[in-house]
Amino acid sequence: MPSALFNVRDYGAAGDGVSLDTHALQKAIDDAHATGGGTVHFPAGTYPSYTLHLRSRISLLLEPGATLLAAYPDPESQTGYDLPEASPSGEKGYQDFGHSHFRNSLIYGEDLEQISIVGFGAIDGLALAGAHHVSRSGEPPSPFQGPNHGDIDDFHDYDLGELPYQANKAIALKNCRSVTLRDFTLFRGGHFALLATGVDNLTIDNLKVDTNRDALDIDCCRNVRISNCSINSPHDDAIVLKTSYALNELRPCENITIANCAVSGYSIGSLIDGTYDRSFQRATDNDGPTGRIKIGTESNGDFRNIAITNCTFDHCRGLALETVDGATIEDVVVSNITMRDIVNAPIFLRLGARRRGPEGTPIGKLRRVSISNVNVHDADSRYASQIVGEPGHPIEDISFHNIRIQYKGGLTLEQVAQQPEALVNPFFLRAAEPGVVGPRDPYNVPERPAAYPEPSMFGLLPASALYARHATNLRFTDVSFNLIQPDERTPIVLDDVRDIQFRHCHFPLENKSTPFHLTQVTNLQNLP
Repeated sequence: MPSALFNVRDYGAAGDGVSLDTHALQKAIDDAHATGGGTVHFPAGTYPSYTLHLRSRISLLLEPGATLLAAYPDPESQTGYDLPEASPSGEKGYQDFGHSHFRNSLIYGEDLEQISIVGFGAIDGLALAGAHHVSRSGEPPSPFQGPNHGDIDDFHDYDLGELPYQANKAIALKNCRSVTLRDFTLFRGGHFALLATGVDNLTIDNLKVDTNRDALDIDCCRNVRISNCSINSPHDDAIVLKTSYALNELRPCENITIANCAVSGYSIGSLIDGTYDRSFQRATDNDGPTGRIKIGTESNGDFRNIAITNCTFDHCRGLALETVDGATIEDVVVSNITMRDIVNAPIFLRLGARRRGPEGTPIGKLRRVSISNVNVHDADSRYASQIVGEPGHPIEDISFHNIRIQYKGGLTLEQVAQQPEALVNPFFLRAAEPGVVGPRDPYNVPERPAAYPEPSMFGLLPASALYARHATNLRFTDVSFNLIQPDERTPIVLDDVRDIQFRHCHFPLENKSTPFHLTQVTNLQNLP
């Protein structure tokens, strides 16, 4: 028997884009739940709203032409979004504010099951706080807009989500089960378009997300399927798996598949309008457009049994696997990936020692990763691909097969040696350790164990193709590195690496006698 239909118009929702429809929308949701479940129907129209509380066994159906709109709050009259709840691990705990709180959102659900948001309508987070507000022609200016609002170095609204009655997430789900998000468009999602924490059996399919900061944050989740999504997020990550301490416990991310997705760092809004504007050049952290697929940064719990396949990256950063807070990343397969116009390392594997967590948090592990069938065109040469562990804590058992990477090239070892401290992005140091003032030995790359993990964290690298340090048991088969312009640097730089094999690999030798610069390397094989 089909589920009962609860039309929000029948509950008094105007859908005129002006009247605040929060109460009508929430009443429809509550009635659907009270009757045992049903579908809350949004006909065509624009529905301004503050926080909506999801309930178990209900579906929000956004018809074509229907838009759920995040309305501007009015703090003076104490009206707006739900206040952020107390964090179980203490204020900000071991994770950023956005990961510590869930209720200050447009759509919020906790301890729910059998919920879905579906349909070919849209969610527009117009009033949500992110690093940058995005206005469409004809829209009134944001009340939070300053004289330089939207400039790349302007952080004035970054913390607005901490203010009473302001929200910074489009959808926040905590400790839920059996969730489906399908077919809708999400524009201007604030700091998080979706923050799913402790959500099991989550399906995300055919979404189009064009947003201010992170698009899909999958934190401490199990049995997740992400497929057929187009995601544009120039200021932050497109799809990111995390294991924060937000639930006040160690919880893994496991049994995850990401398939048939396109991620990008175009100017905000140009994915939805189809212009795919590539003029955007610098993200909030002062590096190039983000818009990538990543595992880690917040990395307290483990990551395991993860497959990423059939995805495209365009005008954004490359694939990143990072554990810096004690997590083990293991049993990861990445295959059938194409990348174009990549603004930093195409492949970045980092095992660091930030160890943000309870006392005694160890250094983690990164092992048993297979990357195959990857084609990269026009990648930034400053940082090369990287596999970087910690002294005494190597990255282990990594295989690369059928990889082709074409870098821009055009750099010299002198540029590496003379680089000023300013070339090491201070955003990633975060006062954890001092920068390095040039000149320096170009092959003496700083360790920076506690720095925020990004390919630019070490500054310009002496390798034009691959830099590996503190790693063991690496296999490269049918891997080709090429340069668009000549590059003076050594293609492959290895430091404290054991058991590494290259078979059927191509290196851009030019006038070099060897593709390698080796420091403390044992058992290197370069086979035809």
